[in-house]
Amino acid sequence: MIIQIVYLIYILGLGLTFGSFFNVVGLRLPLKQSFVHSRSQCPTCEYTLTWRDLIPVFSYLFLRGKCRRCGTKISPIYPIVELTTGVLFAVSYLIFGLHIELLISLIFISMLMIVFVTDITYMLIPDKLLLFFLPIFVILRIIHPLNPWWDSYIGGLAGLFTLALIIILSRGGMGAGDMKLMGVIGIVLGLQDTYLAFFFATLYGTVISGGLLLLKKIDRKQPIPFGPYIILGALTAYFFADSIVKWYVDTLW
Repeated sequence: MIIQIVYLIYILGLGLTFGSFFNVVGLRLPLKQSFVHSRSQCPTCEYTLTWRDLIPVFSYLFLRGKCRRCGTKISPIYPIVELTTGVLFAVSYLIFGLHIELLISLIFISMLMIVFVTDITYMLIPDKLLLFFLPIFVILRIIHPLNPWWDSYIGGLAGLFTLALIIILSRGGMGAGDMKLMGVIGIVLGLQDTYLAFFFATLYGTVISGGLLLLKKIDRKQPIPFGPYIILGALTAYFFADSIVKWYVDTLW
């Protein structure tokens, strides 16, 4: 029990740390800036951040969401991604334990968090990002396949072509990045869970966007990134698909 708690705390801390890195990658990759060699700076006063400014979540809270030097507000996306990544890493460990699916889960979450940052910031899902993760998931699903083994590849094709059809019918209502993202997600989830992920993505998008419209937080003609909703749908399907399907069958059948 004590060892499990130690592992859980370690993975939570790992998630918080990686979440900070995912922010950097997501913000710099679309701009073709290095996210390895250059130091983090305040975009307003160019103050080079020290280790005290880079402690995940805690630095944001300690600084009250402002730059230490110039007082410019820091985007809340930083602590949100850090905390979300940490929590999802911990949940993955609680669900899968020390199993190869845990590795798949952590890499899957990593991709989704970076996509969240790029899409929410620039309304862009970089091809380079998806092409980096695609062969990793293909290899991992060969090592640890779904049942049946070909379900991953059918799921990938289903995610890709379903979004392609929607793009054609809606005449560009969604972006090609969303289509490619669903294709990669399908490799991880398989056919059934890919469709379930898309269903929940659509549901979340309708409810959240509708709520923002009613509250007049966004304009009806304002473009809205769909990537974050795909991410929410994918995570829902990945972690809870079995429970959802079981509830559906028990309730309606």
